[in-house]
Amino acid sequence: MSSVLFEIKDSIGFITLNRPDRLNTFNREMALLFQEKLDESKSNEVRCVYITGAGKGFSAGQDLSEVADPNGPGMKKILSEHYNPVIKKIRGLEKPVVAAVNGVAAGAGANIALCCDIVVSAQSASFIQAFSKIGLIPDSGGTYFLPRLIGWQKASAIMMLGEKIPAADAERMGMIYKVFSDETFSENAINIATFLAAMPTKGLAFTKQILSLSFTNNLEQQLEQEDIFQQKAALTEDYREGVKAFLEKRKPGFKGL
Repeated sequence: MSSVLFEIKDSIGFITLNRPDRLNTFNREMALLFQEKLDESKSNEVRCVYITGAGKGFSAGQDLSEVADPNGPGMKKILSEHYNPVIKKIRGLEKPVVAAVNGVAAGAGANIALCCDIVVSAQSASFIQAFSKIGLIPDSGGTYFLPRLIGWQKASAIMMLGEKIPAADAERMGMIYKVFSDETFSENAINIATFLAAMPTKGLAFTKQILSLSFTNNLEQQLEQEDIFQQKAALTEDYREGVKAFLEKRKPGFKGL
């Protein structure tokens, strides 16, 4: 079986990390294949991307046996060719990306989830910044996204202490969007992706882009960008359809154009 599964169904690109016997830890093959599937998700057939893990875990991060292998890719390649491109591809996708965290998300696995647009989790799942336990720093965008999600103090403590954060606590502190019971998790997570896929996805892409700009802009710069992006959004077919449907008191039929 492939280490990353990919299926397009109902305008959703389903990406499943598929090394369940290793808690979906990343090796070079899986990281590069994951990037391929993210690239395939640029297709016009895909209007929302859904990332999850096979088996009991989302991803426990890096396969340490690969790091310890003297013939392995080495840390520099692992970051520059595996994880950093994944983060950039997820943030660069001009469509919403849902992380459906079905189990443990540790190390790079946690930070890949946290860089997605909407993160939902099963009740039994957990998040761990496991890097400190082996003398490393958080990577895969963790030092960028986590402080912005939950604040400097909590992010610092979680990264240094390496504590397991239960899903309910992650939701309470604003690390993730929502937690569902294990029994209803998959259905509810897919329902969110289905809803997004039927939305005016061009406008959602603009929202994603301008949120990213807000990390570095001051207020004046951000207001200028809102002006630019709102003008772009007002030129889309979906905007015209949304206004027309509202005035005609009917359900809109968005096409992502």
